[in-house]
Amino acid sequence: MKKYILLLLLSFQGLWAQVQFEAKVSKNTLGINENLRIDFTMNADGDNFTPPPFAADGFRVVGGPSQQVSQSWVNGRSSFNKTYSYYLLPQQKGTLTIRQASIEINGQTYKTNPIKVTVTNAVEKPKDPNDTQLSADTELHLVADVSKGNPYLNEPITVVYKLYFSNNIGISNWRELNKPKYNDFWSQNIDIKQLVLEQGKYNGENYRFVVLRKTVLYPQKSGKLEIEPLSLDVDVQLPTGRRNIFGQVMVTNDSKRVSAGAKSINVKPLPSSGKPEDFSGAVGRFDFKVVPSKTTLKNGESLDLNISVSGTGNLKLFSLPKPVVPNSLEMYDPEHKENVSTPLTGMQGSIVDKYTIIPQFKGQYTIKPIRFSYFDLSSGTYKTITSKEVSINVLDGPKVANSIASNEPSNAKSRVLATQQFKYIKLNTALISRNKKDFMGSKLFYLLLCAPLLAIPLVILFKKKKEALDSDVAGNKIRMNNKLAKKYLSEAKKYLGNKEPFYIALEKAMHNFLKAKLHIETSEMSKDNIQDLLLSRGANLETVTAFIDLTENCELARYAPATSSAIQQDYDKAVSIITALEKQI
Repeated sequence: MKKYILLLLLSFQGLWAQVQFEAKVSKNTLGINENLRIDFTMNADGDNFTPPPFAADGFRVVGGPSQQVSQSWVNGRSSFNKTYSYYLLPQQKGTLTIRQASIEINGQTYKTNPIKVTVTNAVEKPKDPNDTQLSADTELHLVADVSKGNPYLNEPITVVYKLYFSNNIGISNWRELNKPKYNDFWSQNIDIKQLVLEQGKYNGENYRFVVLRKTVLYPQKSGKLEIEPLSLDVDVQLPTGRRNIFGQVMVTNDSKRVSAGAKSINVKPLPSSGKPEDFSGAVGRFDFKVVPSKTTLKNGESLDLNISVSGTGNLKLFSLPKPVVPNSLEMYDPEHKENVSTPLTGMQGSIVDKYTIIPQFKGQYTIKPIRFSYFDLSSGTYKTITSKEVSINVLDGPKVANSIASNEPSNAKSRVLATQQFKYIKLNTALISRNKKDFMGSKLFYLLLCAPLLAIPLVILFKKKKEALDSDVAGNKIRMNNKLAKKYLSEAKKYLGNKEPFYIALEKAMHNFLKAKLHIETSEMSKDNIQDLLLSRGANLETVTAFIDLTENCELARYAPATSSAIQQDYDKAVSIITALEKQI
């Protein structure tokens, strides 16, 4: 009977000692303008905590990670609890899933369960009647200015996005949540190299504003078209109405989401009356030219025929007319060149189609005039430009057969003289012998045949080496800690511009370095124990003191203000200390 009672007690003790690692959220349903708190708790100390990829899950971290540790003894039994806390802001509506977090406890990896959170529309937050703090709802506005609401098809319009904010608040940063979509528009964004703070009016009141985005649009379809809105997440500083002991107004940080709203554009179709048959969609104001590089040439020479349109309008959105040349002139596909810029007023510049033409026979040839039609926005009418006739004189070469007219159109069946038909075929050949040595019986054949037999000793040696490494548990743990130290030190270098992840990675790198060199666990990492072990291994007291100080400062530095130069100095200091300890111990 005593034996069964003892087994029962041991079973309960095993249940009490079971490792627990779980994630909890403050709420499962929240508005898109509310914060969410998530806690990762464990009942045993661990290493290498890895949070979920919050950004990929649809959240932005606005606070944390903060860490809380508690340990107590009750009736001779110890209890331990450690919590990592984050504050998150959802980036989109819908059902979002926060993926698993992981941690290593006693050499084993534990993971939390995924958590589903429902994000709804923005909710109205109750306001304290005694709170005189300003609200970002009335002090911050995003506006989309459209230059024209009823343009013609392919007429340029501009959309300028301005962020207005009152003189009572400050702005530190903003992020684009939803970029505007221009369905059925050709669009071109204009780069803004530097944001300029300007003064302006909004609803009759004085505001400051910055221009965030400029876009030129060309409607490609007539009728009612929608421009989807631009949405921003803006970090603002609001005065609280209270003052500190020095009389300065106290401010609080807040986050506000603003949208420019959708815009409707009524696009007018181009008039059908007076539209030329060869109209290709050009809208604007243009000049049209057809220029040959030469008009007199010898047999075998070529000429370039440049067909160009220059001016202002939708230069990239229509095709140039093609020339019609006599059958005795061989014309190649054109080389298209564009020299077009897009300022806020719309496209301007020139486009060119360059045709290469080679005559086949001696004679006088004529390229007929070419017509180019466009819709002129200033007059609201169609205009047509006709080029001059181009005459080409070929001085020598074979004469054309009587059955072929010199000005026969290019779509006729081409017939050339038999003596000229194969003029450019290459007559010299490079023959390759078909008598090759067989692979069977060659040196390479016997080498590949014996290679498996020669590889057997190498496989046996590799297997024994792997078995020896697998059986060396302590050595494997040291190598793993060494690898983790290098990994986190490399991560710290990548995060030199980001304070919190830099110091988290640096602290993990230094802890894993100690575990690899001193063969200790996390529970043995007290200041006195680390100092005694390092000094007993031959390390200098000055280096040991610097290592311990830097390790203790990593936690404080994550929450204290720090410049990029200070972060770089801490990284360089960590590298030099680890290098010195490597040599000393």
